[in-house]
Amino acid sequence: MTVIYGIKTCDTCRKAVKVLSAELRDIRAEPLSAQDLERFHAAFGDAILNTRSTTWRGLPEAERMRAPLALLADHPTLMKRPVIEKDGVLYLGWGKDVQAAVLA
Repeated sequence: MTVIYGIKTCDTCRKAVKVLSAELRDIRAEPLSAQDLERFHAAFGDAILNTRSTTWRGLPEAERMRAPLALLADHPTLMKRPVIEKDGVLYLGWGKDVQAAVLA
């Protein structure tokens, strides 16, 4: 089973859901558990934070210095999306490399 973690209004997440015919878990409506956040951070490191987002740009400098897991717990939209879980393997984003891996 394939699960896509993202936001239902995100165009990239919608594209991934359409191509993969997967379930979308909206992280705004259903926040990630601490275990999921830790798992994603272990897999991707600080790359899980989307530092190009409008949410990030709106944060004060002191807030940006907080630990990535604390930031993601307080601001779920800071997560780079989508995170795709297929057959127990995690993928980040919807670039050509991820598409090739999940469609293989």
